[in-house]
Amino acid sequence: IIFCGIFSFSCAEQKLPAQSANEPPQTVDLTKGQWIDLSYDFSADTIYWVTAKPFERETVAEGTTDKGFYYSAYNFSAAEHGGTHVDAPIHFAEGRQTVDEIPLERLIAPAVKIDVSAKASGNRDYEVSVEDLTGWEAANGQIPDSSIVLLQTGHGRFWGDKKNYLGTDRTGQEAVAELHFPGLAPDAARWIVKNRKIKAIGIDTASIDFGQSTAFESHVALMSENIPAFENVAN
Repeated sequence: IIFCGIFSFSCAEQKLPAQSANEPPQTVDLTKGQWIDLSYDFSADTIYWVTAKPFERETVAEGTTDKGFYYSAYNFSAAEHGGTHVDAPIHFAEGRQTVDEIPLERLIAPAVKIDVSAKASGNRDYEVSVEDLTGWEAANGQIPDSSIVLLQTGHGRFWGDKKNYLGTDRTGQEAVAELHFPGLAPDAARWIVKNRKIKAIGIDTASIDFGQSTAFESHVALMSENIPAFENVAN
C-alpha cells in the first residue's frame, strides 16, 4: 500500500531507492492497484472537537448569471481540528514544525496498518499498547523505517453519529470530560519514537490520545520529535 497524503491523491510512477549501489531504482506503477480515499468531506455534518468552531459555508453565488452562464462560489470557515486533518508538530511542541513546514516527504510513504479493532470493540477507552505494536511486528516483521503507521481501532464505524463517535453530543468545555474513544497509549508513543523511525502516524478517531486524556502525552511524545499525526482517518 502506498499512502499518498490525506488531502490529495495522484496516480504516477514512483521510483523507489535502489537496494544497493549497483541496482537501478525500482519503479512502481501507481495507476495499478486499489486507491483508497482516507479523508472525510467537510460539511455541516462534519464532526469537530467539542470546543471547536464547526464548518460553515456561505453561498456567494449559485445560479445562472445575467450573462447566461452558470456560476457558483462560496466562502467557508472552520476550526483546524475537525474532520480528517493533520496535527502539525507545533500543535503540542513549541518550536517544532508548522503544517507548512512539514516536508512533503513525510506525508508520502509506504504505510503499515495495525488493526486493534477486535480489542477496542468492547472498550471505548482502549489505548493501543506497546504489546499491540510488537505483536504486529511478530506477525509481519519490523515496522519499516520511513513508513507511516495507521492505527485502526474500528471506531470509524461511528462516523456521522457524534455521540457514539466522541462519546458525547454536547459541545463546550463541559463536554470534554465526556469524551470516550480509543487512542495511542503514551508509553506506546514513546516506544515508537525511541525504537522506530516513522514519518507520521494516523488513527481513525478524533485524537491520537484517547478521549479521557488530560495531559495528551502521546501528542507531546510524537510532536516533540516532529512526527505529525493524522486524525479522523476514513476508510
